[in-house]
Amino acid sequence: MAVSSTQTIEELLVVDDQHPTRTTAEQLAVESSIERLYADIRYAAEDAANVRLSEAERKAAQDRLAACELRRIQHVKYLKRGLFMPFPAGYVSLDASRPWLCYWSVHALALLGAELNVEQAEQVVQFLKRCRNPDGGFSGSPQQLSHLAPTYAAINTLVTIGTPSALGVIDRERLLSFLYSVKCSNSEHEGGFSMHVDGEVDVRGTYCAVSVASLCQLPTDKLFEGTAEWLLRCQTYEGGFGGVPGVEAHGGYAFCAFAALVMLKRATSCNLKSLLHWLVNRQMRFEGGFQGRTNKLVDGCYSFWQGGTFPSVAYALYANEPNEAIRQALEGGFMNEVALQEYALICCQDPNGGLLDKPGKPRDHYHSCYVLSGVSVAQHDFRDPRKSTVVVGGPENQVLATHPLHNVLVSSVIAASKFYGKTPVVDPHPPKAQKSPE
Repeated sequence: MAVSSTQTIEELLVVDDQHPTRTTAEQLAVESSIERLYADIRYAAEDAANVRLSEAERKAAQDRLAACELRRIQHVKYLKRGLFMPFPAGYVSLDASRPWLCYWSVHALALLGAELNVEQAEQVVQFLKRCRNPDGGFSGSPQQLSHLAPTYAAINTLVTIGTPSALGVIDRERLLSFLYSVKCSNSEHEGGFSMHVDGEVDVRGTYCAVSVASLCQLPTDKLFEGTAEWLLRCQTYEGGFGGVPGVEAHGGYAFCAFAALVMLKRATSCNLKSLLHWLVNRQMRFEGGFQGRTNKLVDGCYSFWQGGTFPSVAYALYANEPNEAIRQALEGGFMNEVALQEYALICCQDPNGGLLDKPGKPRDHYHSCYVLSGVSVAQHDFRDPRKSTVVVGGPENQVLATHPLHNVLVSSVIAASKFYGKTPVVDPHPPKAQKSPE
């Protein structure tokens, strides 16, 4: 935000109240590392335009401005290595998250416009087919327990690949039965979903269930009875959503809860203005990126988890109160899209490919996926995601449009809807018919 802001850097930095804590020390350290990067870009822009400098000096300044360029080629190489080359031994802890590793790389490549060739795509499809269980769910690795999180990741990956072979891997009838098997019926979480049979319950599982049901065109009237009511109980006094009722608001949970409410057509049932107030205050005024919770550090992944919630909130707010003041606010944007892109491009790119949390952190596939997803949201008009708004650094930095509810390319969501719409699934537990009045 310091690059394009009209305010001075001093006005944007955190106020040092002379009462140091671990939190303020960490915040000051992050700001210091980012300040150096932003200052170099500012000085480089000034030097590049300074006719008093020699041609060589202006050329050197232009080279420094390359930090604002999306390193597309390097990112594609990094992401494809992650898909098809063995991981180091340290990745053994992610053995139960292998569909996620597929999704993070495949979706990030799709955003960059880098398609897999036929052989590569089929290799991913066949691996995910091995993760599909007889109950219709997907596991984190072959022969493991069906779990909603890898089910979501696997289905998003298959929808992104989008071939008949990929879309045909999903057994929609059995998937529907699996979703029923993880629906909670106890009074504490009635309407919510557990991650697996007898597993933990939070809004992540509920979002995963709603998202895959929507993508796969499953009948949902009976399946999601009481779900919106449970999600609404998770909104906190701050305005965001916690993982379960009564806990702190968090960016990832807020996205999951609100996206699920939108898909359930209950977005206006929550306190939209309170949610918007919480969201806009999560964008860091100096860094330009988002924090996940109040009083936490900026993190590149929240470029999507927080930034991706804005389009849905804005649409719901305008649909609920279609007045001129809100329309004008929508035109200006509720978040600073330019600042978010500056943070992603200047602070979150590894020169050798891959994206990261913040300066000083290592690159990884998770942050590569969600930083690029946040850039996509910032670049596209929520009313028509196929249209771009502001692209920082020039048109060569533009990525493709992601769907703000599923985080899959808009074009892939449309194609999957058409594919599955041809063969409706019958609900084995249809809702009871309403008695007509006498």
